[in-house]
Amino acid sequence: MRQFPAFFNLEGARIAVFGGGEEAARKLRLFAGSGADVALIGGFADAALAAEFAWTETFARADVGAALLGARLAIIAEEDVALRAAALDEVRARGIPVNVVDQPEDCDFTVPSILDRGEIVAAIGTGGASPVIAKSIRAKLEALLPQRIGDLAGLARSLRGFVVDAIPDKTARRRYWERALSGPAAEAAYAGDLDRAETLLRQQARLAGRARGVVHIVGAGPGDPELLTLKALRLIQEADVVYYDRLVSGDILSLIRRDAARVPVGKSKGDHSVPQAEIQARLVASAREGLRVVRLKGGDPFIFGRGGEELEAVRAEGIEAYVVPGISSALGCAASAGIPLTHRDHAQTLTFVTGHAKEGGVPDLDWDALARPAQTVVVFMGVDTAPAIAEKLVAAGRDGKTPVAVIENGTRADELRVFGTLAELPFLVEEEGILGPALLIIGEVAGLPAEQGRIASILSEASGQPWFGAASHPLKIEESAA
Repeated sequence: MRQFPAFFNLEGARIAVFGGGEEAARKLRLFAGSGADVALIGGFADAALAAEFAWTETFARADVGAALLGARLAIIAEEDVALRAAALDEVRARGIPVNVVDQPEDCDFTVPSILDRGEIVAAIGTGGASPVIAKSIRAKLEALLPQRIGDLAGLARSLRGFVVDAIPDKTARRRYWERALSGPAAEAAYAGDLDRAETLLRQQARLAGRARGVVHIVGAGPGDPELLTLKALRLIQEADVVYYDRLVSGDILSLIRRDAARVPVGKSKGDHSVPQAEIQARLVASAREGLRVVRLKGGDPFIFGRGGEELEAVRAEGIEAYVVPGISSALGCAASAGIPLTHRDHAQTLTFVTGHAKEGGVPDLDWDALARPAQTVVVFMGVDTAPAIAEKLVAAGRDGKTPVAVIENGTRADELRVFGTLAELPFLVEEEGILGPALLIIGEVAGLPAEQGRIASILSEASGQPWFGAASHPLKIEESAA
């Protein structure tokens, strides 16, 4: 580490800024509201800038000695080379740490890219090597940190004395803060309800050692970790224990913090090694131990994910439980394959159904309604029952030439897409050896990627330029026999 990062308390500190242009204005804005005593050496000819920074004490360059008296830091933002050199000599003569804008070789310190959330401040520096990279990292952190995390930190500051009195033991106090600042109180603060957040923090401090945990039922999306919601990512990185399904990808599991317990409770065809009732009992037991529990489920927990059953079971035991939605596999897989689930020309209705009954076999669905034209039917868990689904839809009046798509491992690196017709559906699944997890998309929209590819191929032949397609994963198009 060539540069040592440190945070200075600016309350009452003397800061000197040299310059009179836009670069000096940018640096002055960093100190607005900081409590620093800012001396501006030079001043602004522009009336608007002069008015904006009227809160500074302005000195003529001839009065530099008075301006630098007691200064803790200096920033030189002079655009004129001679003025810059003269300012640097003055600062160096007094031994004041200095930053010279865009002149890293003359800097004692650099000004990082700053993320400011009130009480929470993050600084990203590259030693002047690449400010653009620093800004890019700051943008990523901006997206990850809750907007009101500074409010939560401010609330924690105000309660420090109370918590010390309530929990004298340092180890117990640290454990309290770790749990309290990532539990219901934190969620209340992030929602803007600071009164409730304070009430919860005080209650938890009084009940330290006897506090119950919390259960978050979290949707992990279809598999691509970049499709996780920011809230889902935060919760799985804060969890003490994560109970996860078979459909949760390894890439997402790798995001769980290293010291958290990871418990597989997934089910597959013919293998329900952990019954649903036992999963629910484990969630309750872990929460009663005071743990932060995440129940991580593929896709969205409330779309054929039994999230509703688990929420009811946990809350029935008096445990706080929350649900974090995830991108449904229907949405993720369709987007990855370029299939619009609704389309003004082809599908005015969208229906999600399960292809697997509770006791096994084909579910008892309204096949006449599903067979109506101008709609998209998305079938979850329909690989094994695909032949029966195709048969029932055709028998109910759906045209056997209706396009279908079968998408296995959607959004993942090993995604497979197979296109064909409703009449061909059983053969598509069998010939490609599709085992799942897979999604069936039935409707005219399922034929759009193949049609787009055919048009692009015709155009490329006419232009003499090859068409390689837009798919990022293996793509197989089964053409209709018709």
